[in-house]
Amino acid sequence: MVGDEGAGTTVRLFEDLRCPFCEEFETQGAGAELNKLTQKGSVQVHYTLASFLDDRLGGNGSKKAANALRAALAEGKSVEYHQVLYAHQPDEAVDGFTDEFLLKMASRVKGLHGPGFDAAVRTMQYQGFVAASEKAYEGSSASAIGTPTLELSGVELPEFETGYLAYYTG
Repeated sequence: MVGDEGAGTTVRLFEDLRCPFCEEFETQGAGAELNKLTQKGSVQVHYTLASFLDDRLGGNGSKKAANALRAALAEGKSVEYHQVLYAHQPDEAVDGFTDEFLLKMASRVKGLHGPGFDAAVRTMQYQGFVAASEKAYEGSSASAIGTPTLELSGVELPEFETGYLAYYTG
């Protein structure tokens, strides 16, 4: 969860960090708008991080990236790290979210790279979180649609290009 607990609007966002459509949403679609609304305190975002692309394409990149993002949350740097990961997302077929890559990207977020974060990435400290998040994705209607899927106050939005969130959040 990211954002003000007292926000009047709750958004649930289903993403797989390895997904190119999620990258497009974050870098060219409504992701920037969602960040602004979250920072303003009008929206609280509940992320469900899927890792199904690992099974479909091979590798562990989605799981490793979700674990690293959870480690960044523990350090209070999840928003910044989330943006960096999507801005530098490897091709989904390459499985480029390696420990080395994730630690290199952490260096781009002031105050994130350090012994605690590094150990969490290397040991998959949040493996339980990663598995639970994938299970939540699989049990949701989003799994039939794919990622990204965005729900606003429990209702799936039909479109989520730039400008639509402001329309729905008033």
